[in-house]
Amino acid sequence: MNTRQLPDASANPVRPAKLAHVVLRASDLKRSREWYLKVLEARPTFENEMVCFLTYDDEHHRIGLIGRSDLDGTGDAHPGLEHVAFTYASLGELLATYRRLAQHDIRPYWTINHGPTISLYYKDPDGNRLELQHDVFERADDLAAFFASGAYEENFMGVTFDPEKLIQRFEAGEPLTEIMARPKLGAGKAPMDMFVP
Repeated sequence: MNTRQLPDASANPVRPAKLAHVVLRASDLKRSREWYLKVLEARPTFENEMVCFLTYDDEHHRIGLIGRSDLDGTGDAHPGLEHVAFTYASLGELLATYRRLAQHDIRPYWTINHGPTISLYYKDPDGNRLELQHDVFERADDLAAFFASGAYEENFMGVTFDPEKLIQRFEAGEPLTEIMARPKLGAGKAPMDMFVP
């Protein structure tokens, strides 16, 4: 197996390839869903009783809605911004950014393989959430097949991971398809066991 190196994000800045999506907490998921469908001429790519992902182009979702009936205005329990996501062009660039930020003592509070993305979640100094991600599927058809397979319905949250171990696998030259494949949940684990608020 050939080894590979992460890009040197400290010497050569790595920037996101695009602004990927915005996720909002909604007090009435059905009402918000209908509003965004009309306003953006969007279509749902995935939805269940808790979440709705909407897009109007080839992105898997541009707007994510999280239905929260418990929004009482305290802490995170209020309607509004959940997080903003930025996509990196390669897994190497995402991991190099993780390494660069860690050198500045900026560390993610949550790292998870959602299935469609490998994601690192950070909080800014005011507590706003930022997702840095890499898309696992290069083609929209492959993502659609993943959703159609029921794998996302079975585990809509994903599986947490240790970014240092992911970097080791990356630098050891392990095939990217194996590194990015979402593992199964551990025995006795449920999707919500993977959630870190």
